[in-house]
This record gives sequence, structure tokens and C-alpha cells, in this order.
Amino acid sequence: MKKWIKNLTVAGVATMSLLALSACGNSKKAESSSKTTVSMYMPGDKPKNYTAMINKANKEIHKTYKDIDLKMNFIGWGDYTQKYNVMVTSGDDYDLAFAQNYPANAAKGAYADITKLVKTEAKEAYKDVDPAYWKGVTVNNKIYGFPVNANVYAQGVLTFNQEFLDKNKISIDDVNDYKSMEPALAKFHKANPGVAAFAIGQGYRALPKHMDFPLGNGLPFAIDSSGASKKIVNAYDTKEMQDNLKTLHSFYQKGYIPQDAATATTQYNLQDNTWFVRQETQGPYDYGDTALINNAGGKKMVSKPITDPYKSSAQAQVAIWSISKTSKHKEAAVKVLNLLNTDKTLLNNITWGLEGQQWNFTDKAKGKIKLTDKYKPNYFIGAWMMGNNDKIYTQDSVTEQMIEKRDNGIKAAKESAALGFNPDTSKVKTEVTNLSNVMSKYLDILNTGTAEPISTIKKMDKELKAAGYDKVQETLQKQYNDFLAKK
Repeated sequence: MKKWIKNLTVAGVATMSLLALSACGNSKKAESSSKTTVSMYMPGDKPKNYTAMINKANKEIHKTYKDIDLKMNFIGWGDYTQKYNVMVTSGDDYDLAFAQNYPANAAKGAYADITKLVKTEAKEAYKDVDPAYWKGVTVNNKIYGFPVNANVYAQGVLTFNQEFLDKNKISIDDVNDYKSMEPALAKFHKANPGVAAFAIGQGYRALPKHMDFPLGNGLPFAIDSSGASKKIVNAYDTKEMQDNLKTLHSFYQKGYIPQDAATATTQYNLQDNTWFVRQETQGPYDYGDTALINNAGGKKMVSKPITDPYKSSAQAQVAIWSISKTSKHKEAAVKVLNLLNTDKTLLNNITWGLEGQQWNFTDKAKGKIKLTDKYKPNYFIGAWMMGNNDKIYTQDSVTEQMIEKRDNGIKAAKESAALGFNPDTSKVKTEVTNLSNVMSKYLDILNTGTAEPISTIKKMDKELKAAGYDKVQETLQKQYNDFLAKK
């Protein structure tokens, strides 16, 4: 579950001082000669109960690996990408880190090849991960990261504020895409002109029903997930995307979208009545709107899907743990990953907080829990980024029917035709950079409906062509043809 899909491109930060990584330096030396300390770096704030959490975690780890300790190192979300990039480019010998720009860093050899290690030291964990993940993280026939088994597929959804639906007597029964929600937006906006009807802002991306973006959705290259077309196209030249953008432009002109959406960084908090509808992504482990409602402190919401469910490389790469190629503790790091993905006691006392503090069992045999009033932000680490979500205990509110629906949904979801396609752009790096610069001028004004789409796309395409679009498209197309031939 994410607010909206953003392109996560790691920019070069060659001139940044290594002093910025003071939290990283030399932290992996064991406190005693008899133990190996595996140092793990991740984005986010250090939990307020970290000392108790890590002590409990290491006590659990010692039941299996007596000579391994785990140490977690936290870097704020706003700083993580830059500091992580310094770690990677400087050859820092970190043990585990939450990967960014995984395919590119893997292709250039920044990570340890763990193809054999995961099948020997993490055999059980490897087996429990959906095979689609291993396809999605395989680069040049090798595995360079361990994926978190969670939402192997996801759908874009339009999420409506239930309180406003009830108050304004608005029906969303017929909503299944952007255009079909116009009657709801119109009725809401007329009654509540001071509240954002469609709460979007800078970084927002309109979602086609089934497209993969092999270089991320900050670049225009797209692949038909269904496999009906094998051509890599400019998504913004397709009728579907242009129709979506025309609809969004119409919404913008009518005031349904905030007028400063292209530049605004306004946070429309889930729990607040500052929005009527927002765009989210949901997967099977979100149990419908349950995750959203939990994050909003119980605020009621209802979502309508607007994209098809596909297992894709993008989903496979949402959360990956990588090991530095210079790590001195590669085997120990993989052993820690094995436990984080198989040991329920270890995993759940990180992702829910501490038993007896943030939660208690209501049925231990079935893994059912109830949260306490001490369950609050900064007392746990998100399950989506830690370990196999199939090992996560479920709240009493999650029924057996919901779990069955989750499992059936995972089985039924199709694999994208492009699953596992991780292109090599090393020979077109300059062109990719130039294209990114062009797209940065147009992405927000197009996707938020601020600009008239057809004339804007024509102007953008002319600049893309001058920046090397054709060369990159031809390179990607050849690689995709080879990828399909080998499947």
C-alpha cells in the first residue's frame, strides 16, 4: 500500500562527503571475538523501543545461530537515497541494506552474488518466496538481493472517504476508472468546494490498466503486461494514456483537482477529512482496505480497482535486501535473512512491536493477535520491508475468508509478460539521463491534469526525440526481443 507510485531513480552523488555516513563507518566489528555482528541499514526513524526490540531479536537469533548478532541502523527517509548511494558507490562493506535502484546497481556489480548462498544458507526461506519474486530480482541470470515476500501483485485503486460518501449520499457503484468517477466528484465538489475532491499532487502518476515501465514510470517506455503487444512504446502516445490525461485535465479545469497540484507537496493525511478520493495501490496482504483503515486509526474508506492484477518486476522489486560485494559477513547476512523470513517470533516482534507491549495473542495456535493502545508509530517496523508476510500474525479483524481470498488472489494473478525483464542501459546512459531531464519538465503537469495533454505530449515527444529516445527504444526493444525468445 502506497500513496501513489513514484519513480525511484537514484541520482549520482559523487561529491558528497563520506562523513555523511558517519552512522555507517566501522559498525560491523563484533563486540567480542566470538560473535559476528551483521549490520543492517534501512530507511526510517529508529523505533523508540529499539533496545528492547533488538535484544529480543538477538535472543531469538541465538537459538539458531549462537555466534550471530544483528544491529539495525536507521537513516531518515529523506536522506536514505543519497546516503545509500554513497554507500554503494564508495564500496562500503555494509552487510545488509534496503536496496534502491536495484536492477542498475546489481548490473554494475555493486552487490554480492548470493545465487548459491540463498539456496544453501536460506533454503527454507528461498522456497517460501513466490517464484515471481525470483524472476523479478534475477539480473544477468544471478540473484543479487533477497525480496520481501508480500504484495507480489498490486492494483491501482481509487479510495473514497466513507464519511463523505455517507454525508453527501454519493454512490460509487459504477466506478471502475477515472472517467466513471466524474459524477461522484461533481456532486462532492458542489457541496464541498473547499475540500480536495481528487487529492493528488507533485509526483502523482496516472495508471494505465496493464503496463510495465521497464525503466520506471519516470520515463515513457512501456510494455503491455498482457503480452498482446511485444513492442516497447511511449506510454504517453497510447490512446489509453491520452484518454486518461484528457479526463484528468477536465477534472483540473472543473476544480476537482487542486490548482497547485503540479507543484504541491501537500500531505492529505489518511485520518483527516481533507480529501474525498485519493489514489492508492493495494495488494493481497493489505486485505482490501484493512491496511489503509489501520493506518488511519480506524477511519472508514472504500476502494475501487482501476488496474489489472499482474505479478511484475516492479512489484518484485518493491522491497529487497542486498549485501555489499565487499561485506565480510556474507554468509552470516544470508543466515539472518533466512530467520527474518522463517522465524515467526523474530519477525513479528519487529513488525508488530513487542508481545505484551504493542500486542497480545488471542489465539496463538492460529496466529491471531489484538493490538494494545501502545501500538503506535515508531514502535514497530513495517512488515512490507522486513520479511515474509505469510509469516505475519493477523489481527482478529482479519477473517479466515479474507485470508482465503488473499491466497486465491495470489494464485489467480497472472505474471506480466515483462516479469524478469531487467534491461541493461550501460550503453545508453547519457541518453537515459537526457530523457530523464526532459521528462522532469512534463511528468507533473501532464499527470495532474494541469496541462492540455495532446499539445503538451507533441512538444514533449519532439524534445524526447532530440534527447535520444529512438536509440534507447531500439536498445530496449532488442533486449526485450531476446528476453522473450529465451522464455
